[in-house]
Amino acid sequence: MSDRLLEEVGIGEYVRMLPKAEVHVHLEGCIPAALAGRVAREHGAASPVPIVEGRPEITSLKGLLDYLDWSCALIDRREHLEEIAYESAKRMHDSGILYADVIFNPSHWPHWRGRVGEMTRGLALGAAAAERDGYTPIGLCLSLKRQQSRAEANEIVDWLLEARPERVVALSIDGNEAAGSHNERFAEAFARAAAGGLRRCAHAGESSGADGVREAIEMLGAERIDHGVRSIEDPSVVAELVERGVPLDICPTSNVVLGVVPSLSAHPVERLRRAGVRVSLNTDDPVLYGIDLAGEYEEVAATFRLGADALSEMARVSIEASFATEELKAAISRRLDDFLAR
Repeated sequence: MSDRLLEEVGIGEYVRMLPKAEVHVHLEGCIPAALAGRVAREHGAASPVPIVEGRPEITSLKGLLDYLDWSCALIDRREHLEEIAYESAKRMHDSGILYADVIFNPSHWPHWRGRVGEMTRGLALGAAAAERDGYTPIGLCLSLKRQQSRAEANEIVDWLLEARPERVVALSIDGNEAAGSHNERFAEAFARAAAGGLRRCAHAGESSGADGVREAIEMLGAERIDHGVRSIEDPSVVAELVERGVPLDICPTSNVVLGVVPSLSAHPVERLRRAGVRVSLNTDDPVLYGIDLAGEYEEVAATFRLGADALSEMARVSIEASFATEELKAAISRRLDDFLAR
């Protein structure tokens, strides 16, 4: 029945209608271009990359990092944070996302270093306003940076467990692993977060190889892996992912733009899925790449000639892998079942 609907409405409309979650999207890559432009004019700050048709033109990792540093440094008022959260939820809703885990790393936001409580409050207010207006519910994943020290990581976890900031559901970690993952440095922080009831996710298998994925699972206790595409380089890691049921939160457009893979057709997402790995599709930094989640599904479906079964499987993984409450996950899963039965 679902394949019939796909044929009737077309792939673009189908994937927008498909109930799903998004679990790998960075707040830093969600700053609306209009907001960045408005605040930049107030500060007289010029973008480090060209702005083409209202959005930054990102063609390299350096360009991405330069723009992120520039745009995050502009955000110096709580209402900016509220606007980012609200507009993110609204954009996600338009893509058919029924829940999202949004990663944010306070170290990227100069005006909010040492004021993480105020930062999370602003984001929570914007997310709550959006949810009241019928847009996508958002959970926040506070991310460590791999260059931080063991003491800094533990201090952040101390604060999370004591303050229990609104909407913060998980501890994350991101950053370039090319010079080493340093997972042993963060193992204690992740163990304490787990003991305190926080969920855990970790970037791995992007700038690191398959070994980084195994370390994230075994040393950090990561419940899901952000990216993880280089797992394909080691069959034993693929087998471990299948055996443990650890999902990969894959961002195809990001991987192509940043050169992790040479093209979408060469991307291992479908090989991993066919091998039995639980895979979800995500946008990573949607404003920077000019794509939404429905667009990711559409591009992957067209490239690998996927039908309704494969698309619904990835949507179901996204829901099950999310850090939404069990009640919300059950409700979204029911909506997916109803949709597939149409």
